[in-house]
Amino acid sequence: MSKLKNLEIVNTIRLLETNARENEAPIWKTLAQKLERTSSRRRAVNLSQISRHSTEGETLTVPWKVLGAGKLEHKISVAAFSFSTDAKRKIEAAGGECLTFSMLIRKNPKGKDLKIIE
Repeated sequence: MSKLKNLEIVNTIRLLETNARENEAPIWKTLAQKLERTSSRRRAVNLSQISRHSTEGETLTVPWKVLGAGKLEHKISVAAFSFSTDAKRKIEAAGGECLTFSMLIRKNPKGKDLKIIE
């Protein structure tokens, strides 16, 4: 983590690692490791991929960024480091919600029933 310079990324990684220990929830540690990757290894995920791999009412996590390419026709919650404006608009138009990792940790500290999409 010493090579990371973006303070927001560093703070998010620390938050995830701390909550992994405190809540005995390995999913937070996994997300921290994926977020810690070099920028060339980080993957953005399109809504089309999220739509294919999700069902109504699920909560998904994306380690990096959600992009707006594709359609989303069912209500889901998505937590990611960041969202494009178009992705956020489409998720909310389908009745879903866009969450930060800190919001998701407050709602689900144990990380139960979460799916990582990348």
